[in-house]
Amino acid sequence: MPRTITVAAVQPALQVADVDNNLARLDELIRDAHRKHNPDVIIVPEAASSPNVHHPAMRTVARPERGAPYELLTGLARELGIVVGGGYLAERDGDAYGHYVLAEPDGTVNSHDKDIPTMWEQNFYVGGNDDGVVDSPTLGSVGLACGWEWARYGTAARLGGRVDVVLGGMCWPTTPQNWVGPFGWWGNREHLQQIELARPLPGQVARLVGAPVVHASHVGPVTMYLPGLPKVPYRTTMLGETQITERDGTILARLSERDGEGHIAATIELAAPQPLDEIQDRYWIPDMTASVRATWDVANLHGKVNYRLRKLVGTHISR
Repeated sequence: MPRTITVAAVQPALQVADVDNNLARLDELIRDAHRKHNPDVIIVPEAASSPNVHHPAMRTVARPERGAPYELLTGLARELGIVVGGGYLAERDGDAYGHYVLAEPDGTVNSHDKDIPTMWEQNFYVGGNDDGVVDSPTLGSVGLACGWEWARYGTAARLGGRVDVVLGGMCWPTTPQNWVGPFGWWGNREHLQQIELARPLPGQVARLVGAPVVHASHVGPVTMYLPGLPKVPYRTTMLGETQITERDGTILARLSERDGEGHIAATIELAAPQPLDEIQDRYWIPDMTASVRATWDVANLHGKVNYRLRKLVGTHISR
């Protein structure tokens, strides 16, 4: 039987590897969203304990799977009497994962591990193998998606026709914004192109899966370093594009990069999924630029090798 619920999504501006302060800020934003919107569900992005960027301090970010980030999300779900979803780097059995938790007010907790760390993220954690479909006592069948899982037809294929709603979020840093000359021109052009790829993506996923979407994203400036060139600073920004969309892709609420930190809410209908668009025989949903496709291949390989070598000597996670 179809029913309507109110959902909220938080767009935070967080600091690299500053886990304790980031969790405190998330607590404030979630509580503020609850006061303002009185929602049934609040969603924060993947990597909400720290933006996922290429920086040596990222090795200090992973927390035990049931550590402080888990306690924050599950504690707020119980206290506020709502469903709360959010992601963080979680340590389990000697490895780190891009972990996403969906916490219920009755204490039920479902989770999903991101399947493929995105590019330089391979330096800091490994991929999971669950399909991202969980059974929520509050919401029914839920699809959980993190980062560029949203951008791949493979994700839409495994969720399509199976879930009543898709929840999760994104950590999408754009191109360097501190370079000058020809490189600066390229960075600015690529940045504008990536905004045009990110904006329609939640709605595209909604139409492919046949269910409404709650997509929370990071925003704000960050500084990282180029993979393989640890002395070269890479100052960039998170693209934002926090959105709540209906199953036909209609945007019900949105925060762009220019809107900055904040939260949005809307009413969605939970009903049997009805995919509207066909899964195409290609890897990416957006028409990724040539530089993104090249960076995906090279940075994935570089990061995966780096992580495995560091694991051999026990330095892949710093405590």
